[in-house]
Amino acid sequence: MWIAAQITILGMGLVFGAIILLWWMMAALTALTAEKAQTPLEPEPAPAADADSALKMRAAAVAVALALAEQGSSNIHPLPEPPTSIVSAWQLGMRTRQMYEKGGR
Repeated sequence: MWIAAQITILGMGLVFGAIILLWWMMAALTALTAEKAQTPLEPEPAPAADADSALKMRAAAVAVALALAEQGSSNIHPLPEPPTSIVSAWQLGMRTRQMYEKGGR
């Protein structure tokens, strides 16, 4: 009786010890490999509102409008469901069971 309790305690101790060891290793690896937050040296300059950026904004607006129009006139249609089989899987299973019960193979 005493040996069984010792084996149980030893086994559970090994399992929980391995879990704690893996937990510690994962925490250490996460701390070592985490990316450090980089602080920018200079703030990003505000975008200039010149003719070039206005032209780019118009091009982006036209691209979005074309994408939305194309999405609305898509030729995609849902596929029809395949026809059902003449004998369902349930019927096939029941018929096979009945054949084995009657002795037919």
